[in-house]
Amino acid sequence: MVQLKEFRIVMPMSLEEYQVSQMYMVMKMQQQSTNGAEGVEVLENRPFQDDVFGKGQYTSKVYRLQSKAPAWLASIAPTDALVMQEEAWNAYPRCKTVIKCPYFTKFSLTIETVHRADNGTSENVHGLNEEQLAARQVETIDIATAETDYWSYAIGSSNFDFSKFKSAKTGRGPLLDGWQENCSPVMTAYKLVTIDAPYWGFGYRLEQALLAGERALFIESHRNCFGWIDEWFGMTMQQIRELEQQGDCLLNEKISKPILLTDAADCEQSFSHNSERQVPQVVHT
Repeated sequence: MVQLKEFRIVMPMSLEEYQVSQMYMVMKMQQQSTNGAEGVEVLENRPFQDDVFGKGQYTSKVYRLQSKAPAWLASIAPTDALVMQEEAWNAYPRCKTVIKCPYFTKFSLTIETVHRADNGTSENVHGLNEEQLAARQVETIDIATAETDYWSYAIGSSNFDFSKFKSAKTGRGPLLDGWQENCSPVMTAYKLVTIDAPYWGFGYRLEQALLAGERALFIESHRNCFGWIDEWFGMTMQQIRELEQQGDCLLNEKISKPILLTDAADCEQSFSHNSERQVPQVVHT
């Protein structure tokens, strides 16, 4: 049975700030989770243009997450069952991500994201029809609340206490009860997750497990977006793109894979930029 769930993540920042924070967060979390055996391998990272999204950035990645498989899944599948292939089209403020698993060939997971300058009150940003709206579940995520379930443990949990947190650069925080109603600036990431695992006996359980995993990832990644605000605030998109290029090289070096960057002349050029402007929190775990 196809699962359709929309997550609404309200953030205490502007749309422009979120774009920088999200790219910074992805780079840093990928560096932290990648080693010689597991983590993220970047196959492609290049500009794209089409009739659906217009202009944006296309990425192709492989995620090796074997150690994060729950025990019940490990009992019926080999250790490489959580090797995921991801394609993403980022045409901010719209994005689409498609995740497939070579082991479960019928499995598909799609995340469609729309970013709006509101506090999570828009009801149909994805333009769903009546049948889809009837099937859709909606959950609003509060980044001020940390989770303690299995997937939060597997993905990792930051120790930010946003009830006491205050940004030195922006003065934002703390996030107290009801902060979403009175926050300025504010924006929301509306993430529509569609997941289908048509396997008799365990398909529904797999769908629910991966929905829980995506939920935990959304919470942790967005908590980090705000928790690291003093690291990325004030950076330009050009600076972020330079760091992204450099980070892709470092990821593939960590996981011992060849570097395949179609829009980079040479990785040494990225490293030379880094020697001129060090950003230790990005390149060191």
